[in-house]
Amino acid sequence: MSRKARVILAAIVVEAFLGGIWWYLARFGLANPDRVAPNFQEVVGQTMGMAMGALLGLCLILFLVAARNDRKAAKP
Repeated sequence: MSRKARVILAAIVVEAFLGGIWWYLARFGLANPDRVAPNFQEVVGQTMGMAMGALLGLCLILFLVAARNDRKAAKP
């Protein structure tokens, strides 16, 4: 498996995990409106969206580095 494929696979797994946390927190806020702050959904959305976006940006950089390393390793 190439380095690029490993970066893509790791990004998908981590993004799915973060999406699951986001889904859980959103459902928790809807199910327990008396236990959360009035702006809970907005804060969760902004925080998780920022985290997922930052991770995607980092994964783009890691993908470019992995592609460069794959090209270096392929040279005889």
